Amino acid sequence: MLTRCAGLQRAVPSLLRSIHCPPAAAAYRGPSVRRYAVITNVATPEAPQKPKKDDSQQHASFASSAGAAAGVGVPYTQLSVGVPRETFENERRVALTPQGVAALRKAGFKSVVVESGAGALANFSDEEYTSAGATIGTTSDAFGQDIVLKIRPPDAAKEVSLFKEGGRLVSFIYPAQNKELVEQLQQKKMTVLGMDCIPRTISRAQTFDALSSMANIAGYRAVVEAAQHFGRFFTGQITAAGRVPPAKVLIIGGGVAGLAAVGTAKNMGAIVRVFDTRAAVAEQVRARLRLRLRLCVLYVAKSLGAEFLTAAFCMHQGRAAGGAGNLPAPRRAGRLVAAGPMALFREQAGEVDIIITTALIPGKRAPLLITRDMVESMKPGSVTVDLAAEQGGNIETTVAGQVAKHGGVTCIGYTDMPSRLPAQSSTLFSNNISKFLLSMGPFTGHKETFLVDHKDDAVRGALVLEGGELRWPAPPLAAPAAPPPRKEEAKGKKELTPEEIYADTLRSALTTTLGLSCIVGLGAVSPSSAFSSMMTKFGLASICGYQTVWGVTPALHSPLMSVTNAISGLTAVGGMVLAGGGLVPNTPAQTLAAGAMLASAVNIGGGFNHPQRMLDMFKRPDDPPEYNQLYAIPGAAMLAIYAAGHFTGHPEMESLSYLGSGGLCIAAIACLSNQKTARLGNALGLLGVGTGLAATLGAVSTTSGDPAVLAQILGSLGLGGAVGAAIAKKMAITDLPQMDPNSVIAGMPVLEVWKSKQVIVMKRSMGVGYAGADNPVFYKPNTSMLLGDAKDMCDKLKTRIFEMLHI
Repeated sequence: MLTRCAGLQRAVPSLLRSIHCPPAAAAYRGPSVRRYAVITNVATPEAPQKPKKDDSQQHASFASSAGAAAGVGVPYTQLSVGVPRETFENERRVALTPQGVAALRKAGFKSVVVESGAGALANFSDEEYTSAGATIGTTSDAFGQDIVLKIRPPDAAKEVSLFKEGGRLVSFIYPAQNKELVEQLQQKKMTVLGMDCIPRTISRAQTFDALSSMANIAGYRAVVEAAQHFGRFFTGQITAAGRVPPAKVLIIGGGVAGLAAVGTAKNMGAIVRVFDTRAAVAEQVRARLRLRLRLCVLYVAKSLGAEFLTAAFCMHQGRAAGGAGNLPAPRRAGRLVAAGPMALFREQAGEVDIIITTALIPGKRAPLLITRDMVESMKPGSVTVDLAAEQGGNIETTVAGQVAKHGGVTCIGYTDMPSRLPAQSSTLFSNNISKFLLSMGPFTGHKETFLVDHKDDAVRGALVLEGGELRWPAPPLAAPAAPPPRKEEAKGKKELTPEEIYADTLRSALTTTLGLSCIVGLGAVSPSSAFSSMMTKFGLASICGYQTVWGVTPALHSPLMSVTNAISGLTAVGGMVLAGGGLVPNTPAQTLAAGAMLASAVNIGGGFNHPQRMLDMFKRPDDPPEYNQLYAIPGAAMLAIYAAGHFTGHPEMESLSYLGSGGLCIAAIACLSNQKTARLGNALGLLGVGTGLAATLGAVSTTSGDPAVLAQILGSLGLGGAVGAAIAKKMAITDLPQMDPNSVIAGMPVLEVWKSKQVIVMKRSMGVGYAGADNPVFYKPNTSMLLGDAKDMCDKLKTRIFEMLHI
C-alpha cells in the first residue's frame, strides 16, 4: 500500500518513530541496501560467523536443539536489564541509548540499570538516562541484572565472572572465533543470544540487523577518514587560481559498507569506481545490463553515480561460497585464476587517489587484495582505507588500529570505524537490540513476556547458549512449503463412460441447435434486408472481436486499449458521410459531423503514436531489426488499385476496400496478442484505418463533388490528428517494471507515486510484490519502508494523528 503524504510531511516522521518505523534515510538504506547485500552475498564488517561443517560437537547440538520446545516465558515486570560500559580499547559506543531505555520501561520491564558513564563517550549523560527511567549503578550492578545488553563480546578474563548465574546476554558474540568465551559462559549456565547470528534472510529480522547498521556507518566513516588524510578536494573545481580535478575513489566490495562508501564519496564530488566479483554476481550484472530495470550491486552502484568495474576471470567448477572474500588473491589462487582482477587492481592503483576495501570471509582471515607493490604504485598523497583490518586486512601495508605511512601513501587501518561515530552507531544499535528484545515472546503470541521461543526463526538463529546448553549453530531455516496440489491434479483426470460422453455431446448439440434456430428465426421477424445485412455484420464483428481480444496477454493490455481506441476512430466515417455546407458547416447536423471527425481524428493521431512509443520501450539492444515500414507497400498498392477503379467508374470498389480495411484492423488486434508481433499490429492498424478513411473520402467525393466539403473533411481530420499526436508525444513513458519486457507486469498501468516528495510503502515483509516482481520504488531516496500489516499501521497512524490534533 502506497501512501502519498502532502499536508502531514512534518508529522509523519515522528508518527513513524512512534510506531517503531525507522526514519526515511534509515528505512531506505536498511531494507534496500541489505536486500542487495543478501542478493550479492557480499560480506561486510562485523559479519556473522559461519561454523565449520565438520565439527561433530556442533552437529550434535544441531540435532539436540532442532526439536526443542519453547521454554517458559518470564513477564517483563519480573525482569531487569543491565547496560554496562564497554571496556574494549577505543570503544565509544553504548548498547542502549536513553530512547532505548524509555522503550523498555514503557514495555513494562521492572528496571534498567545503566553503569555510570556508559554513554558518556557517545554524548549520552547519566542525567538523560535517569530522565528516561534508568537507574545509574556500578559495573557489578549492570552485569548482575537478569538481562545484560552489550555491543562487544564480554571480556573472558574480567567480565564473565560478573554475570549472575543463569543470566541472559544479548550482544555480538562471534561464537566461531570466541570458543573459549562461549565455554566460560556455558559454565555460568547462561542464555546467550548473538546479534551477529540473527539470520539476515528473514524479512522481519531486517529490523534487528545490527551488522548492516554498523557496516553502513563503517562505509560512511571510511570515506570521511580518507577525506581527512587526503590533501585535496574530493570534488573538482574550476577557479581563478586554476583547475582542480576531482578525486578518484576505488571501492572493492559491493556490500552494505561498500555501497555506503559509494554514496558518501559520490555526494562529496569524487569519481567513484566499484568492483565486486563472483560468478553469480557477474552473470547477474551481464544479464541486467540489457534491462532498464537494473538490480543487485550494479543497480545501486550506478544509481548512486558510480562506475562498475569488471574483469575477466575463471572460476573452478561449482559455485564459490562467501561474499567479497571470494575476490581472487594469491593465497586463494586454487579457487580462482587471479590474473584478471589482480591485474585490474594493479592498473587502478596507479590511477585512483583513494582505495577502500570491504572484503571479509566469515570466520577466516580477510583475503589479500592490494599488495605492497600496488600501494607503491599509487600517487604520492594517496590514501588506502582497510575496513577488514581487524581480520588481517585486504591491503598488505595495513597496520591494524593505526594510520601508517608507506612511502607517500597513507594507509588507514582503524578497527573501530562505527565507534568513531558513537552517537549515531549507538542509536542504531540501540534500535536493533531493543526491538529484538521486545520481539522475543510477543512475536509468537506471548505478550509482555520474555521468551526464548524456538518457533521464532530470528530468536532460534541468534541463540548461542540456552541455560548453559550449546544451541549454536541453529538448524537450517525450513524451506517454504510447496503449495498443495490442485484437486484436479490430486484426483487425476477422470475417465468418462460412454454414457457420460453421449450426455455431454447431446447437451452441446442441443445448445448449438438453440443458437442456430434463434439466428435463423430472426429472418422471420426481420423488417427488411437492411436489418438482416446489419445483423450479419454485427454478429460476425462480435465473434471476430471476441476471439482476437481474448488471446491478448495482460502485459499488452495497455497498448491494446490504445490501438483499439485508435481503430474506434473510424467513427470519423459517419462524420465524413454527413459533412456538408462548404468549408464551414451550415446546419447543426453538419456542425456535429465536423466535431465527430475532429474528435475521432484525435483518437487516431494519439492512439497509434503512444502505443508505438510504449512498444519501442520493449525493444532490447540485441533484438533483431524490424522492417514494418515495408507494409506501406501493400497499403500503397491497395490505394492505387482503389483509385484506379474509382476513377474508371467501378462503384463496388468502396465495399471491397472496406472489407480490406476491416481485415487489417482485425489483424492488428490479433498481432497485439504477442510481444513479437505487437509493433506489427500497430502498423497494420494504422494501415487499416488509413485505407478505410481514404475509401470513404472517395465515396463522399462521388456523392457530393463539392471541393469545399472535401477541404472541410481533410481539415478536420488533419487538425484532430495533429492534436492527438501532440498529446501522445507529451505523455511520459517510464522505465519501471511495467515498461520492462521481461516483467510480469509489463504494459500494465501504475500509479506514479515516486513523483511524490515522500512515499511510504507498507508491506508485511521485504519480499517481492505482485507475481514476484521487484519494485524499484522501494529503492528511491524519497521512500520509507513501514513493515507491518497495512490496515493495522494505518489505524495506528490515524490514532496518532487524532491524538496530535486533539480530535
